[in-house]
Amino acid sequence: MAAIRLLVSGRVQGVGFRAFVERQALKRGLRGWVRNRRDGTVEALAIGGDAELAAIEEDCRSGPRLSRVDGVERFPAEDDGSADFRQLPTR
Repeated sequence: MAAIRLLVSGRVQGVGFRAFVERQALKRGLRGWVRNRRDGTVEALAIGGDAELAAIEEDCRSGPRLSRVDGVERFPAEDDGSADFRQLPTR
């Protein structure tokens, strides 16, 4: 399984972005997590197949209806052993 870390900037807090990412990730069978960051961005770790990772990255580029995504940075990551996909507290 491959793993990526996504860092999403824009109006992505207070608009249901984490719940949106969690729903999309679960629908795609991904493992990992999503959380708000104190700097106003949203960070996600996604673990799964290449096609599913590409799809969740595209989901993050569009975001939920009330969001405005200014940028999505993608970084290689390591599988952290997450059993499912969940929301984590702000870091």
